[in-house]
Amino acid sequence: MTTFQSIGIEENILRAVTDMGFETPTPIQEQAIPQILLEESDVLALASTGTGKTAAFGLPLVQKVNTSKSFVQAIVLTPTRELCRQIASDVEQYSKYTKGLKTVSVYGGASIINQIRDLERGAQVVIGTPGRVVDLILRGKLKLDAIEFVVLDEADEMLNMGFKDDLDQILGSTPATKQTLLFSATMPKEVRRIAQNYMNSPVQI
Repeated sequence: MTTFQSIGIEENILRAVTDMGFETPTPIQEQAIPQILLEESDVLALASTGTGKTAAFGLPLVQKVNTSKSFVQAIVLTPTRELCRQIASDVEQYSKYTKGLKTVSVYGGASIINQIRDLERGAQVVIGTPGRVVDLILRGKLKLDAIEFVVLDEADEMLNMGFKDDLDQILGSTPATKQTLLFSATMPKEVRRIAQNYMNSPVQI
């Protein structure tokens, strides 16, 4: 039987996973986590809501982020503020026993001043909606030049909602050496275009 331990998850994160009631990885987690952790490859995953995809990228991110450094190392882009808040909550639970890991969620419809203050305090993981992320980049408050991980969650939904230009701008401001993880329920040609332009020989799941 596959366990979270057997696919490379460390002890402190296993404790958090157990607290959340996770027993064995879902198929998407079983396939994605070793690719992200051990192979360090870009991942293009076809996964709908409810398959456990947040843990599929969230657990490896928590494990790979360097908590001794307070700059932004990972950004998760998501189509709605509801999903943004949900992912932020999940990542905070995954990192319950990971000392020094800080997450900040940034999205429209909430005070940008408070979000800037949170960013200025230092965070390794930022979860945000594309429009607000672009706004913060243009204000010079969110710097992605040292980003090591980019996650595009529900990429098809972000494109359906008109975030194509924002995604291009965000991805264009990240280093070429990053690890990119793209999760989408469907793979229309625009999602394929993003994969071709911004991903390096992604493993397809």
